[in-house]
Amino acid sequence: MEEAVAATPSAQQMEQFKKLPKAQQEALAKKYGFNLKDLKGKQSDDKNTELPESTIEPRSKEEIEADELEDKFKPKEDELKPFGYELFEGEPTTFIPTELAAIPDTYLIGVGDEVKINLYGKTSEEHEVQVDREGRLAIPNLSPVHVIGLSFRELKELVKSKISEEMIGVRAFVSMGQLNAMRIMVVGEAYKPGSYTVSPLATVTHALFVAGGVNELGSLRKIKVKRAGKEITTFDLYDLLLFGDSSKDVSLKPGDVVFIPPAAKKIKIKGEVTRKAIFELVETDDAQSVIAMSGGFKASANKNKVVVSRFNGFGSRVTLNVNFNNATQYKPMNGDEIVVNPASQRMKNTITLIGAVTSPGNYEWHKGKTVRDVFTSPRDDILPIADFSYALVIREVNLEGDVEVLQFSPENILVDNESNLELKSNDTIIVFSRYDLKADEEATLKSLAYSQEQLKLKENIELWEQYERDEFLKFIGVKEDDEFDFSEEEEEVISSINALFEEDDEVKEEEYAVFSRHNLLKPIIAKLQKQATASDPAKLFAVNGRVKFPGVYPLPNNANFTMAVAAGGGFLESAYLEKVELTRVHANGLKQVEHIQFNARAELSAANHTLQSKDTVNIFPKPNWHERLEVEVVGEVMFPGTYTIQRGETLESLVKRAGGFSEFAHKEAAIFTRESIKRKEKSQIQRLTQELRRDIVTNSFQRQSKTSSAELPYDDLDQILKDLSKVVAVGRLVIDLDNPSSQSLQLEGQDALYIPAIQDSVSVIGEVNLASTHIYDANKDVSGYIKASGGFKQKADEDRIYIIKANGSVELPNNRGSWFAVNEGKNILSPGDTIVVPLDSQHLDSLTLWSTATQIIYQLGLAAASIATLNK
Repeated sequence: MEEAVAATPSAQQMEQFKKLPKAQQEALAKKYGFNLKDLKGKQSDDKNTELPESTIEPRSKEEIEADELEDKFKPKEDELKPFGYELFEGEPTTFIPTELAAIPDTYLIGVGDEVKINLYGKTSEEHEVQVDREGRLAIPNLSPVHVIGLSFRELKELVKSKISEEMIGVRAFVSMGQLNAMRIMVVGEAYKPGSYTVSPLATVTHALFVAGGVNELGSLRKIKVKRAGKEITTFDLYDLLLFGDSSKDVSLKPGDVVFIPPAAKKIKIKGEVTRKAIFELVETDDAQSVIAMSGGFKASANKNKVVVSRFNGFGSRVTLNVNFNNATQYKPMNGDEIVVNPASQRMKNTITLIGAVTSPGNYEWHKGKTVRDVFTSPRDDILPIADFSYALVIREVNLEGDVEVLQFSPENILVDNESNLELKSNDTIIVFSRYDLKADEEATLKSLAYSQEQLKLKENIELWEQYERDEFLKFIGVKEDDEFDFSEEEEEVISSINALFEEDDEVKEEEYAVFSRHNLLKPIIAKLQKQATASDPAKLFAVNGRVKFPGVYPLPNNANFTMAVAAGGGFLESAYLEKVELTRVHANGLKQVEHIQFNARAELSAANHTLQSKDTVNIFPKPNWHERLEVEVVGEVMFPGTYTIQRGETLESLVKRAGGFSEFAHKEAAIFTRESIKRKEKSQIQRLTQELRRDIVTNSFQRQSKTSSAELPYDDLDQILKDLSKVVAVGRLVIDLDNPSSQSLQLEGQDALYIPAIQDSVSVIGEVNLASTHIYDANKDVSGYIKASGGFKQKADEDRIYIIKANGSVELPNNRGSWFAVNEGKNILSPGDTIVVPLDSQHLDSLTLWSTATQIIYQLGLAAASIATLNK
């Protein structure tokens, strides 16, 4: 058999081969029968570059890799590692020295060293001469010279001098060639102790590198070099690692022994230091040595109370507190554990600005500093949106962090120079926006001329809000561009009578202005509530009624009625100042309530009442005060539009003010809507949805009928409920404009009257084959229009047909007997009417509420359709 010849890889294959891990490279080399080192050597020759192959490889990580899978999901702890050991970590791959380095002038010539001599001048020659065992250098055509023990500098001078003397007109250039390797021993606590062949230029650190460094038991501070049984030097690697001092890193001689003893003493340093690690001790170490090892203290370190834990020699540990700010007699001992704790983050001699200010943050405090000293230029220091009548100073009063509140008016202090407020260390000044909603604030800001700084601040506020939103979305695992569909969520059911007459003005959290009272006061009120005790109630009061921002507020020191009004943002236009009520609760065993009434103007000019905890100030509206009442008239009137009304005005007077009806008006189909009715309808729809859901759940357990609702798919039933909850209430009130009772109807704010044009059509909707609208025919009755719409569907309830008149009222086709057996009297249909054929509720088993639900849906849907037609 022919001997297998290893294939020579191409350059492209070599590039791919180099990207593989070392283990895979070795496996491929073994499989295809080529030497990995030869391949590397060939690659080096191809590039015409002589690069030394590294003799040090990283230590084996098999154990680490095995532990990674097990510890992947374990919580990570900051473990202290021995200092300096990782610098020399490695694993020797060969005992042959391959290092290339410049030859220093101090290098001593030894046996076997090769010297290169280049001659130039009268003759040009190049000689490579080796030092023989006698220590002589035999230069061709010249007598030998003894060079053993000379330094490289001395060798060059000797050779140049000899050639210039014996060869006239010739000069020489001398350099070193191949150096004779030497053998040394590295023993003790080395990673790979043993005998190594190293370069004659090797030092102690070279020896450590080729031996793979020091193992975890070895000492870095007492490395000894022995020559012929005598100790030449002791090398402290900390001098090199901490101070860059390599004076003890001596050059080795053939036969030298590098001995690494075990580390006898160690200490741990952790906490607020630059370098946290396990350090080795020697007898000369002191407190300054400890600081040097750790790299010094961080700026946040508490150097006054450094904690030292040590063994006392009796089997237990004791704790010492060492002050490193002063000269200390602390002497580190074996086993000491030094913990440098962080200093307190509490600010001292500082005041803090929060809110609608140009530059919020911390500022220096000094004794005697006042609010006026903080805001030296009100227009530049305070934002245009700020409330100049209400601001707070929050001040800590004890070690528990309890606070008291001081209230002041920025306008009085900064503009009018009436009074001033002296500050104390760690006070917090809060300046509020005079707007509660973000939309109001932005509308005002858009109309103002900004300075460059104010524009940048506004941009920073928006960026911060976006950042908080992005971080929240990341936390819950949602992307910014994800779509949220909350349309199917049910609205909260209106369960009280009062709720029917309340405006739906609930404000979402994100709609509040950044510096609004709502946002900035929330943590203050929570703090005051938590610090309340039985003997010291929560210092809070309330302002209700006709002020801009009614609510609960912190009770400041020496609070009075003027402060309460300022906290509430000032009076509204509708406020009644002749009579104000202060309600006070006396918690003296029996809970007694006291009502104090006074004149607001008199109280503002001369304060006679001091506010107490839990007081409530109630500002009444003016008698018979109403905000501007407006109604809308749309459609076939002479002057459609929006009209301002007074209380007690009737529908008849409104029609007269609108110029009466046009000649195309269809008065019988007039649509009148009212907001209060809309809220009631909304409540009814919600209640109906809940009852229907409850009925479905009840009937799901009753399987007496084959058509039980339990047999209907759940998705269908759920869709019915969702469709019902989505029905929009219109708030239609049935009126007859020719009826005196409708004409005398008293109007309310936001009422709307729609007068459609004359309609010559009748609509048929519901369970017919083709819901459609037909031209009105006085000779057609209900059955005729149903036939024109294709007749009944299978699920139609023929016994419960009803007619929605153009004015919104509902009539039955006939009150007696069959729906169509007798057609007595005149035809009850008129233009604009709608015939409704409902669904037979028996198809949904005993869900009797379903028929009611469909009626409401049809009725509201028809009203909405009518209004939509008018808007066109």
